[in-house]
Amino acid sequence: MELLVSGTLLGFVVGAYSMERARLDRNLKRIPHRIHVNGSRGKSSVVRLIAAGLRGGGMKVVAKTTGTSPRIIHVNGTETPLYRLGKANIREQFHVVDLAAQQNPDALVIECMALQPLLQSIAEHKMVRSTIGVITNCREDHLDVMGPGPTDVAKALCGTIPKGKPLVTAEERFLDIVQSAADTMGSKLHAISKAELETISDEEMKDFGYYEHRENVAIALHVTGLCGVSRSDAMAGMKNVQPDDGALRVFHVPFFGRDITFVHGFAANDHESSEQIWNLTSSSFPEYSNRVVVLNLRSDRPDRSKRLGASIPTWRPHVDHVVLTGTGIPIAARELMRGGFPPGSVTFAEDHTAREVFEEILNAVDSKSLVVGIGNVADPGLSLVTLFRNRGSAVPMSRFYPGSSADG
Repeated sequence: MELLVSGTLLGFVVGAYSMERARLDRNLKRIPHRIHVNGSRGKSSVVRLIAAGLRGGGMKVVAKTTGTSPRIIHVNGTETPLYRLGKANIREQFHVVDLAAQQNPDALVIECMALQPLLQSIAEHKMVRSTIGVITNCREDHLDVMGPGPTDVAKALCGTIPKGKPLVTAEERFLDIVQSAADTMGSKLHAISKAELETISDEEMKDFGYYEHRENVAIALHVTGLCGVSRSDAMAGMKNVQPDDGALRVFHVPFFGRDITFVHGFAANDHESSEQIWNLTSSSFPEYSNRVVVLNLRSDRPDRSKRLGASIPTWRPHVDHVVLTGTGIPIAARELMRGGFPPGSVTFAEDHTAREVFEEILNAVDSKSLVVGIGNVADPGLSLVTLFRNRGSAVPMSRFYPGSSADG
C-alpha cells in the first residue's frame, strides 16, 4: 500500500513538473526578445534602462527588477510590487515569464535573482533561456556565496551566459574569464569599449534625473541596438526612465545654519563601488572640507561590513567622521580602528531610527559638510534619504559632468 501511495505521489509530481515545463516552453516562444541581466552592480538600473530604451523604439516590453524593492514593469510602463510569500526563490522567474507572456510583449527584460553559482546557471538555461545575455560587471561582493575570491565571482556570474546567443558586458578586469566562458557557450561577446563610452556625452548624461553610470547607459544602448532600436529612439526612451529607489541622488539641505549636501549612495554596498562614489562626490563637491560617511550595515553580511570598514581609512580625500548604523556594526568598527581611523571620529548608532541617525549626523557635521550614505538601502537607509529629501532640494546632475552646460 505504501509503495502504491509513493508511486502515485511521484507520478503526480513528475506530471506537474512536466506540465509546468510545457507551459514555460509555450510562454518563452511567445516572447521574441528575452534579455537576462546579471552582474555585481547596476543590474536593476540596466534592466530599467534597456526596457525604457526598447519602449522608446516602439516595442512592447515587460521588465522585472529585483533591486531595492522587487518590481514588475508592465507593457504600459506602470509598475507593481512583486509580492513574495516567504524568502525569494528562483522559481519566481517561472511566474514572471508567465505574467509577461500574458501581455504579448515584444521583449522581456529580467534581472537575475540567484546568487548560488548553480542556481544562476539554472535560472538561465532552464528558465529564461535568453536571446541576449548581460553581465554588467564583476565586483568583490557576496564572497560567502560566490567566493572565496573575486575571480570566483566572475566565474559564477558567467553561469548566465546564454548558449549560442550574444553577451553584452562592461566588465574589464575579468574580461578574459568572461571571454573564455562565452567561447565555451558559443556566445558572441560584445564588450563595451572605451570608444563606445566616449560616444555618450556629458550633455546626454546630465539629462537623467539622477546620477547614472555611463557604463550602464552604454550597455543599454548596445542591447537595444541588437534588438533593432535606433540610438536616438533608445536614448529618448531612457531619458524618461523611472529609476530604482537605490539610484544615486544628491540633496542640498540648508539646516539651521548648516550647509549640508547629502549623497544617497546606499545601494553601493561593496567596498569598490563605495569608494568610487566617494571619489566621484568628493571631486564634484570640492567646496566641502568636512566629509562624513554614513555606513548602514546588515548583521547577515559580515564579510561586506569587514571590507567596508577596512577600506574607509584608505580613502582619499580622507573621511572626517563615520556614523555607523543598521545592525552588526562592531565588525566594521573593529576594522576602522585597525586601519587607524580615530575612535573619536566614529558615532555608534546601531538599531537607531532614521530620525535618531539624522540627529547623530547633525552632531557630526560642521557649518559646511558633505554627507555620503553607503552600505545598504534597508532601513534606516531609505528612510534617512526621505528625511533629507523632504528638508532640501535635489542637486542638478550637471554637477557631475564638467563637460555639460551649467544650467542643470
